[in-house]
Amino acid sequence: MFDFLKRREKNNGTSSLQMADLDRNPLRPGDVVDALRYDLGRAKVIETEKGLAYESIKTGKVVTWHLMVDAATELQKVRKVPA
Repeated sequence: MFDFLKRREKNNGTSSLQMADLDRNPLRPGDVVDALRYDLGRAKVIETEKGLAYESIKTGKVVTWHLMVDAATELQKVRKVPA
């Protein structure tokens, strides 16, 4: 009954969370995105000691990638800005 609350996993037992934007564009350090949460606005994907994060270009605020996961799609709640 509550199976929908369990995290879906791939066959190999790893999480199915993807480092991709809502349009399924892969994200890498250095990419610029429009963040749709936490009032980050335009942000840059950066590497930190704890893994990937988003740093707001305007304010410098840093938010880790796992806080930006969209529960419905398991993708990042961002849109990649074309280079």
